[in-house]
Amino acid sequence: MNIRSLTRGDGVVLGAAVLLFIASFLDLYSFDNVPDSVDLPMLWGSGPVVFSVVLAGVIGAALVVVARGLPQVPKVAGLDLGQFGAAFTVFAAWSALGNIVDVPGGFDNIGDNASEGAPSPGIGLILALVATLLMAAAAIATPLVPALKGALLPAPRPAAPQPYGAQPPGGYGYPGAQQPGGYGHPQPGQPGQPGQPQPGQPFGGQPQPQQAQAPQAPAGDFSPFWFAVPVPRPLFAEDGSPTPIAELAPGTWYLAVEQRGPALVAQTQDGRRGVLQDTSGIQRG
Repeated sequence: MNIRSLTRGDGVVLGAAVLLFIASFLDLYSFDNVPDSVDLPMLWGSGPVVFSVVLAGVIGAALVVVARGLPQVPKVAGLDLGQFGAAFTVFAAWSALGNIVDVPGGFDNIGDNASEGAPSPGIGLILALVATLLMAAAAIATPLVPALKGALLPAPRPAAPQPYGAQPPGGYGYPGAQQPGGYGHPQPGQPGQPGQPQPGQPFGGQPQPQQAQAPQAPAGDFSPFWFAVPVPRPLFAEDGSPTPIAELAPGTWYLAVEQRGPALVAQTQDGRRGVLQDTSGIQRG
C-alpha cells in the first residue's frame, strides 16, 4: 500500500474513524437523577448501534483508505472498494441520525431515582453522529473538491528524490549525479568531453548531442530519463484501462522507461508503471 497516494480527504476519513472508535466507549444515553453507582450503557452495549454505526463506519473508512493506496483497485459488482466504503459511511451516518432522533425506551433497570422522562442521547452517540457525518462528507467530497484531493504527505524535494526500486541514490538517471557507466560517461544534461566514449560513439570520436530530447523521438533512439511534471497528471494502466492507477505530482522526479508514440511509460517511486498520456511541458532531468 502506497501511503503517498493518500489525500487530505483520506486523512479526514481516518481522523473521523478514530473519533468514532473513541465515541464507542462513551455513554449511549443519558438520564436525569441517575445515582453515581449506576453504570450507563456505552455504544458497545447496543447491538444495533454497534453494527449499523460503529462497525459500518470503521469498515467504510478502511475501504476508502485501502482503495486509495492500492496500485489497482479491485471491483465488486462493477463498483470499486472506495465506492463501497463511501456507501458504508453514508449508511453509518444515517443510522446514527436515526438513533439520535428516536431514542428507545425500556430502561427500567436504571434505578428508582431516575427521572420518569425518556432518555436523551449520550455523549457517545452525539460524537458518533458527528464522526460519521464528517466521514461520509469527506468520502464523497474528496474526488470533487481540489483542496481535499491534495497529497496527505508532502512530496520529496526534486533535489533529493527517493531511489526507484533497489537502485541506490545517484544511480542512472538521477538528476545532477554522475552516471555509473564506463570511463568518462557524462552527467545528465551535460555534453560529453572530447576523446571520451559515449553510448553509440566510438572512443575518441566527436561529442554527440543528448539523445531523445523530445518525447516524440523514435522508439529506437529512446533511453530512460528522469522528468518532472508541471501540474498533477494521471498515470494510466499499461493495459489501456481508463481508470488512473496513480497521479504524478509536481516537485517529484519520475523515471521514463519507455515511449509509446507521444506518451511515456513512467515508473513511480514505489515501482508502479503506467502510461503518461499528457507529456506537454515536462521537465527533463
